[in-house]
Amino acid sequence: MKLNQKKSDKLFLKAQQLIPGGIFGHYKFAVREEGPKFFSKAKDAYFWDVDGNKYLDLICGWGPMILGYNNPKIDNAARTQYDLGNTVSVASPIMIELAETLTDMIDIADWALFGKNGGDSTQLAVMVARAETGKSKILKINDGYHGANGWMQNSSNPGVINSDSDEVLSVEWNSIKEFDEMISSFGNEIACFISSPYDHPTSKDNSLPEDGYWKQIQKKCSENNIIIIVDDVRTGFRIDLHGSHNAFGFSPDLVCLGKAMANGYPISALVGKDSLKDAANRVYFSGTQFFNSAPMAASKATLEELQKVNAIEIMNSNGEKLKEDLISAGDEYGLKMKVTGVPSMPYFRIEDQNKDFHIQWTDECLSQGLYLTSYHNHFLSVAHGEEEIDEIIRIASNAFEAIIS
Repeated sequence: MKLNQKKSDKLFLKAQQLIPGGIFGHYKFAVREEGPKFFSKAKDAYFWDVDGNKYLDLICGWGPMILGYNNPKIDNAARTQYDLGNTVSVASPIMIELAETLTDMIDIADWALFGKNGGDSTQLAVMVARAETGKSKILKINDGYHGANGWMQNSSNPGVINSDSDEVLSVEWNSIKEFDEMISSFGNEIACFISSPYDHPTSKDNSLPEDGYWKQIQKKCSENNIIIIVDDVRTGFRIDLHGSHNAFGFSPDLVCLGKAMANGYPISALVGKDSLKDAANRVYFSGTQFFNSAPMAASKATLEELQKVNAIEIMNSNGEKLKEDLISAGDEYGLKMKVTGVPSMPYFRIEDQNKDFHIQWTDECLSQGLYLTSYHNHFLSVAHGEEEIDEIIRIASNAFEAIIS
């Protein structure tokens, strides 16, 4: 089914004249020839493109939307603070209130600092770890993504040089053997180990930690004065409201937060244990917009609402239903759907088929009003109820039928 996208195509041509590539950053990788490029409005679990096509959104703004687009409670909290002032020459008391909310929620958190994007939190976390330990190297997981900072990018990427990642070491996910080998070789130089609570790379099945993995990691890091940094930017508030590490039985030193913490308002946070409070105070890291108070008000309202509505239970329940129903729908057409990751952040793959076949299916879903990608994990929100799950399955089934025929 071909979409009407005349306005979208016209806008995209104009954007390409004014903006490198037309659409920049991570959004550009999801641009399809036939698919939405610019939205006109959004509400709950849906958005509409500039041509009036309606989409049920399984990307949720790439993670930030967790309570539904244009949630009135969150927007009213932000609007009230905007009326008082947003960017002023001194900080607002709402910063203290948000820090208190976070330290009450996240079990390891004794303090909080704020930024704008997840990459702010991961960069600050590494600096705090280096300040505390006096060591320089960063240990991470192969294919782990922690923002667009130079140290996180492949040295072959344009604009990145080898020295950007000179102090970065990598090991395979779930490999205690490789981790131990790296500690044996560089233990006295490694300041921190940074990882998501489970492995969620692009274009690859997501993988949960094996039994005992994080306990072994914590033991080794404690013995070698290595700070454990959990990158909870993507997973935060979708697995456990007290910190995703609780689902996997360990206690990190620092937790990086962002995306869903304000339902789409621009803010991120780093929280940590009291033992690192002095190091955090000594590090200099700031930004002009770091003290915006309206996003802080939105974040406080979001965190309170997530607790009030039992968000984790809702997303897990609907995520499990989506997984089961999608696998069953695939079976009806002789297609084996593999769904990996956690229920609220599923990664889809059609087994025993090549990548092009899977892309055909996602493109067909797009043309029928389901917004998803072929290479990234997806996101569920509180706004994705039974009606939305049923609609996802209906569109997915129609897409299976279309590509099979």
